[in-house]
Amino acid sequence: MESSLENGPLERSADTANRHTARPVLVTDQAAAEQCLIERARVGDAEAFGALVECYLPRALRLALRLLRQREDAEDLVQDAFLSALRHIDTFDPHRPFWPWLSRIIVNRGIDLSAARSIRVTSELTPDLADGGESPSAGAERDDIFSRVRRAMSALPPRRRLVVELFELDGLTVAEIARTLETAPATVRWHLHVARRQLRQALQSLREASA
Repeated sequence: MESSLENGPLERSADTANRHTARPVLVTDQAAAEQCLIERARVGDAEAFGALVECYLPRALRLALRLLRQREDAEDLVQDAFLSALRHIDTFDPHRPFWPWLSRIIVNRGIDLSAARSIRVTSELTPDLADGGESPSAGAERDDIFSRVRRAMSALPPRRRLVVELFELDGLTVAEIARTLETAPATVRWHLHVARRQLRQALQSLREASA
């Protein structure tokens, strides 16, 4: 009793701050379930790691396709990334979210692959979105536009192209892209600025023809 009375306002404030600091961080049910899966996978539970794969496989494939442009290459990349994650799962902090770690593995390996190999280029931009009643000349013009856009995008360095597609097509924010690529938001904004300038220059003749 005496010790509590001797504590002045500063001491009591410090005690209160310490109690607040020590309060556990609240997590969502989804995050808690993922943490449980990671902890089980760390001790060799194959079923738990399989659940993580099932959860993130579609998202991982989309990211890999952004990098490698061809589904077979993307599937190989994703399989390699999951195997790498499994090999190092015992070093992973289960209190951290799994996706940022996995996405960095995919991005780093994918950029290396796209720089070292000649990747078969395909595009998700297809002419199938056109109106079925368009004229042959309109269809040819549309195909030419898609072709030029594909070539302009393919000419970008892999990381820069990925930044553009994550921002413009997937709708990620600059902060989300920065976390995925493990870089500064200012670097992401710089890539976007330079890529847009390069695309404008590459498509200059197209804009002039439609003016």
